[in-house]
Amino acid sequence: MTAQWRALDRELKAWQDAGMTLPLWWRDDDAVKHTPELERLADLSGRLGLPVHLAIIPKDAQDSLADHLQEASQLIPVVHGWAHISHAPATEKKAEFGAHRPVDDRLEEAEAGLCRLKDLIGPALRPMFVPPWNRIAPDMLPWMAGLGYGALSTFTPRSQVKPAPGLVQINTHLDPIDWKGSRSLLPEDRLIHQVTQQLQDRRLGQADADEPYGILTHHLVHDAAIWTFTEALITRLLAGPAVAWTYDERTS
Repeated sequence: MTAQWRALDRELKAWQDAGMTLPLWWRDDDAVKHTPELERLADLSGRLGLPVHLAIIPKDAQDSLADHLQEASQLIPVVHGWAHISHAPATEKKAEFGAHRPVDDRLEEAEAGLCRLKDLIGPALRPMFVPPWNRIAPDMLPWMAGLGYGALSTFTPRSQVKPAPGLVQINTHLDPIDWKGSRSLLPEDRLIHQVTQQLQDRRLGQADADEPYGILTHHLVHDAAIWTFTEALITRLLAGPAVAWTYDERTS
């Protein structure tokens, strides 16, 4: 066991000693079809007892995915933008729903994504909007509830619970993938330190302790190291103060 794992264990014990509970949720992005990787994700979710909010790209979603979701109740479908295409200039960070196009065009695609997945998947779909690359222009937010969305999910701790009327923010906080480098697992000690620090901030009142703590994964690009770390971390959190959390628009 590394020193970083021991530090995390001490923080988890501090939560338990304080009688605190950590709502834990899992989001996995970029699903479009039934694949062996998706089956592995569903199997791991079932073994861990933590459902996965599966962010599906509406434009490319296939019938095989809808069929699989009928059998895999631990996978909770949500909306991942529209086509996962960046409209940002090459000099800027990628964004499908950034302020690079008229707001009406962006809102039309967000609504189309919800409608297409409702038609494809049915009532199992949860009205959570996950913008690709976790970026969305603020001018869209006041209109999202009117489109039928109840939640917005990006990355990093939220700055407010409700960024617009009728819309709750439920972010993810840890992404284990080294996107700018190896595209494998980021250094394990760095990831564990990040989790420990985030949980300590919550325990000490320096961050929103009520926001569900989100693990973000991308099953289609996982290698063995990413799968192994994800399982080890979630297992540890659930053995401590964490309890599985899922988005339900009726109670948010």
